[in-house]
Amino acid sequence: MRYGARALAAGLAMVVVSGCTAVLDLLPTAGGPSQAGSTDTPAEPERFAGQDVEWAACHTGEDLDAAVEEGGERDWLAALECGTVAVPLDYREPDGRTIDLHLVRAPATGDGERIGSLVINPGGPGVTGSEALFWETLSPRVRASFDLVSFDPRGVGESEGLECGNWDAIDQAMVTMAGTEPEDLVPEQLAPLEEAAREYADACADTAGEDFLRNIGTVNVVRDLDIIRDALGDDALTFLGFSYGTYVGALYAETFPHHTRALVLDGAVETDHSNAESAYEQAVGFQEAWEFFVEYCVSDMAECPFDSLGGAEADMDEVLARLDADPPMVDEQPVASGDFSWMVMMALYDEFLWEDIAQAVLAVQREDDEAIDTWFPDLYDYAFETAGTAAAPRADEDAPVDDTAAMTAINCADRDDPEDIEAYREATVREAEATPHFGGGVWAVVPCAYWTETEEAPTGFTAPDAPPIVVVGTLGDPATPYVWAQELAEQLETASLVTYEGGGHTIYGYGISACVDDAVDDYLIDLTVPEEGLSCPGEL
Repeated sequence: MRYGARALAAGLAMVVVSGCTAVLDLLPTAGGPSQAGSTDTPAEPERFAGQDVEWAACHTGEDLDAAVEEGGERDWLAALECGTVAVPLDYREPDGRTIDLHLVRAPATGDGERIGSLVINPGGPGVTGSEALFWETLSPRVRASFDLVSFDPRGVGESEGLECGNWDAIDQAMVTMAGTEPEDLVPEQLAPLEEAAREYADACADTAGEDFLRNIGTVNVVRDLDIIRDALGDDALTFLGFSYGTYVGALYAETFPHHTRALVLDGAVETDHSNAESAYEQAVGFQEAWEFFVEYCVSDMAECPFDSLGGAEADMDEVLARLDADPPMVDEQPVASGDFSWMVMMALYDEFLWEDIAQAVLAVQREDDEAIDTWFPDLYDYAFETAGTAAAPRADEDAPVDDTAAMTAINCADRDDPEDIEAYREATVREAEATPHFGGGVWAVVPCAYWTETEEAPTGFTAPDAPPIVVVGTLGDPATPYVWAQELAEQLETASLVTYEGGGHTIYGYGISACVDDAVDDYLIDLTVPEEGLSCPGEL
């Protein structure tokens, strides 16, 4: 059983992001100088240009049968093709060690003229390309016009996926501290977390090597992406990034504006702050999403466990106290207050689970064991699917990829983090004040305090030379708060913002909002920029 507070940082591997101080000499010259400054930069390595991807079926025979049993559609999976593209580990040493990046492609389905490839990053960091293409995705119009392509970023999945460290020790340290208010924690209580986090960072450096960790960050993922674009035969990149993928896309626009065709950035992330500050802001986002749900519950649900927004916190406190006094069993595990908070937090990812949240809370209030048995298991399973390992099942393995190490390594590489645990405690104090039920994520980024020196990504970039970019934001997004979408749309000089007035984490391409999907489809296919200030109504 995972501790509830763990979900914010590890469970939300799909959303916690990277990006940091201005080390512009780490960027390539192809896109010109960054607004944050510029220094001498190495030319793009010629030896990696003009690669031909040798595509072959990803799933055949028994592997295909196993993938179908995991929930995939046979014809879709059978059509998927896999290949590799080589990139340098260190762009300053292009003749040195290389990494073979794993690619997945769903060929265009249309009989008409193919536009090119649409490269998709499903989020993360630490999420594999298989997650983006395991299931049939996007509209028939888009699938007809583009080859859909995704990839495992360096250090993830089949691109030399990183596995290191003992996260259980960090989990246990957080569990031990959970009973004490952050402002009351003394150094002796923080020591186990400090030790576990330091040991985790040291183990990753020993396992992966400092050279690998130094080059794992998003600044190099972006340079890899341009080599992938070239190998796909596209003069300019068409890209769809969800959550962390919005950072990849935004930094690509800054670095390679003249290699950019169209970028859709859905569920924008914050790129300037430390991991601790970003985790705090994310916790605030979860609280705002919770309040968004409660408002809907009170005003629109036939049965709502709350009488008002103002009284919902006290009502939840009572529900959580009942669970601690007599926790029900799900999958032979007790569900106490932290576990239930985690289940609710994960369910906020999907606005169509709001009814499930309300019914689960009502079941506890009414002490209705039958109703608990009805509503708890599905929420519990969904929470594990959302907050557990982020990779889609792969037919040749018994279990999906564990993304914790890759997520941590990329986050730590990308951000400038404090080295004193007191800074993390102070952020956790603010987190606890902002959200009584959905905090704890700050503690999970403490390993970054002890991480090996890395190449950090720039901040404050504006991509002034990029073509029009579309940012999509959801008002009730729990994991990437709507304010981050507003900030990114303002930061990027050529960006426009499309707003979805509902809840959930990201929205484009799910068939939920025709308003969002049609506008973005038109942009991707015809380069028609959505009307200024486009706002689409929620679908509940």
